[in-house]
Amino acid sequence: MKIIDVLKDKKLSISFEVFPPKTETGFESVKTATEEIAKLRPSFMSVTYGAGGGTSKYTLDIAKNIMELYDVPTLAHLTCVSSTKETVKNKIEQIKEAGITNIMALRGDIPDDMLSEDRSKWDYRYAIDLIRELKGANSKFCIGGACYPEIHPESVNQSDDIKYLKEKVEAGCDFLTTQMFFDNNLLYNFLYKIREQGITVPVIPGIMPITNANQVERSIKLSGSFMPQRFKSLVDKFGSDPAAMKQAGIAYATDQIIDLYANGITNVHIYSMNKPDVAEKILNNLSDILGK
Repeated sequence: MKIIDVLKDKKLSISFEVFPPKTETGFESVKTATEEIAKLRPSFMSVTYGAGGGTSKYTLDIAKNIMELYDVPTLAHLTCVSSTKETVKNKIEQIKEAGITNIMALRGDIPDDMLSEDRSKWDYRYAIDLIRELKGANSKFCIGGACYPEIHPESVNQSDDIKYLKEKVEAGCDFLTTQMFFDNNLLYNFLYKIREQGITVPVIPGIMPITNANQVERSIKLSGSFMPQRFKSLVDKFGSDPAAMKQAGIAYATDQIIDLYANGITNVHIYSMNKPDVAEKILNNLSDILGK
C-alpha cells in the first residue's frame, strides 16, 4: 500500500521509524526489534538509509521483511549526496525488485571529506535532484520528503526554506515528514505558513521520545530543535534517574501526540530508535484514542 493512501484514511494512527544495523553482526538483533515493532500494527514503518554502502544494503532487507511477514506498509529511505548517478540507478532497481513502492527521498548528511569539494560537480546536490530521478524512473513510486518546522540548519531564513520546500513538492513529493520538534506550536505555525504558500500535500509530524538525558544533546545537535522550558525542567528533574527519565520522556511524547490529534493531525510518526518497549508504551497510552 502506498503511504499517500494510508494518509487519506482519516482514522487516527501511528507510524514508526526504525534503522538498519551498522554492522552485519548486529543484523539479527535489529531485525528482531523491528519485527516486535511491526507486531504492534502501525499504519506504516519507515527504514532509514546508511550512506556509503555500509548499512544501506540492510535498509531493503529490513523493509522487505516487515512488509512480507507482517503486511505493514514500508517506506524505504534513500539518500543521494555522496552517490553517483549509477549508484542511485542501481539502488532504485533494487527497490523495485524488493517490491517497495514508497521512498523517502533525502539529500543526506554531507560527509566530512566532501565539505570542501566543489559541489557543482556532484551528481546530486539537493533532495530535489533525487526526487526528479525517482519520478523519471518510475512514476508509480510514492515519494516522501523531509521538512523542518524550525528551518533547515543550512537555510538562510524560513521564507527561503519554504520556497525550496515548495519546489521539492512540485518536483514530485506526495507527502512530507517533519524533523523532530518538542513544541507543537512550532509545527502549527509552520503548517500555517506552508499552506499560505500553496503547499497542500499531507505533512506527518515526527516525534522523538527522549528516554534518557544523553539523547537531549544529540537531538539538539542533530535537528537544532528548540527545547521548551517545560521539557528542560523534566530533564533537570528526572535526567539522573534512568527509569524515571524514560517514563517522563514517554509521557511527554504522548502528550505531544494527543495535542496533535486534538488539533486535526491524523497520523504521527515516531522516531522509535528501534525500541519496541517504548513504541508499545506509547501505543498503550493512546489505546482508547486509537481504538486499539
